[in-house]
Amino acid sequence: MVVSHTLELHTKGHTDPHDLTDQVARLVRQSGIREGVVVLFTPSSTSGLTTIEYESGALEDLRQALERIAPSDGEYHHNLRWGDGNGHSHLRAALVGPSLAVPIRDGRLTLGTWQQILFLDFDIRPRSRRIIVQILGNGV
Repeated sequence: MVVSHTLELHTKGHTDPHDLTDQVARLVRQSGIREGVVVLFTPSSTSGLTTIEYESGALEDLRQALERIAPSDGEYHHNLRWGDGNGHSHLRAALVGPSLAVPIRDGRLTLGTWQQILFLDFDIRPRSRRIIVQILGNGV
């Protein structure tokens, strides 16, 4: 069985974090799937999905690490070609990745105690974003 959903977000850009854990857990419960996997995908080249402990210190550490790796004020060939100033956004998205898979056991996400599902928008302006959620597996 496969159940598909789309989550809609309005973001601020600039590594704007969104905790999707409760929404995804609710979709898994509603699906009736007991054993399987939930896959999330962002159809965007300037956003990403990962897991983290969703607390201010860890989120700031992640922001700072990404700023060191792909500085927002760096020189990027993408910016020279397109002039849009979001070259760092594309690099950050490529490093974090556009998708995430979480196993489902007994109808529940198998996340660790301090692990939440994180969506990050790296672009340089507010955006409307979609996250595709597919729940695959067996029901009761």
